[in-house]
Amino acid sequence: MTSKPKKTRILLLSANPRGTSKLRLDEEMREIREGLRRAKHREQYEIDTAEAVRHRDIHRAILDYSPNIVHFSGHGAGEEGLVFEDETGQTKLVDAEALAGLFELFADQVKCVVLNACYSEVQAQALALHINYVIGMSQAIGDRAAIEFAVGFYDALGAGRPVEFAYRLGCSAIQVIGISEHLTPVLIKRGEQKLQEYDQALKQYEQEFSSDKAMVAIQMEPLSPGQIPILKKKVIISTVYQLGEKLEQVL
Repeated sequence: MTSKPKKTRILLLSANPRGTSKLRLDEEMREIREGLRRAKHREQYEIDTAEAVRHRDIHRAILDYSPNIVHFSGHGAGEEGLVFEDETGQTKLVDAEALAGLFELFADQVKCVVLNACYSEVQAQALALHINYVIGMSQAIGDRAAIEFAVGFYDALGAGRPVEFAYRLGCSAIQVIGISEHLTPVLIKRGEQKLQEYDQALKQYEQEFSSDKAMVAIQMEPLSPGQIPILKKKVIISTVYQLGEKLEQVL
């Protein structure tokens, strides 16, 4: 007797605190549900929702539902954080570092996070240290574009396509209706930014140790012209090795 495949659980979180502009969050949630309900692989997905989410509701919802995909719809304020509610329904900002620390605890089960909020790329970069796939917005995104992206993304997942394809279809869905915001969603894969940091650090070291004067300063004693190229090579190789070890720990 064959066992049924384990369902992928999607947690839809939304927040639109008092004093913030009204978003069409209900419509977005409805469209996601309808899309997955009619999907070819609909039996493989289960959706849970939490609305008017307060900062403490984030971890409670993840504990309650054990999702594999977490989708947040709401406002973002760039470096200041994502906008949730406090106990009185007012704005409560949660920054990238706090969110990354929270999702690190659930990295064994959460494999994808979608931050469908303006200027949420900052938080996406932080979460991608721990989560395999994170989608954020590089700038402000309108309601219609946000909804179209969500529809395209989950339609693709429901058809059995991988996250990378679903992301591209979501962006295409925005472009198809004639909105010039298809480049706003950004997909970040786990460890991707570490590769960029690795490359930048290597270039920095190459620049710092490119001069003969720098070689002399490091050695703290005069070097002959023949020794300088050898020392340069040793420093760069050592640097690459050390950075490579750190990168392996992340990946």
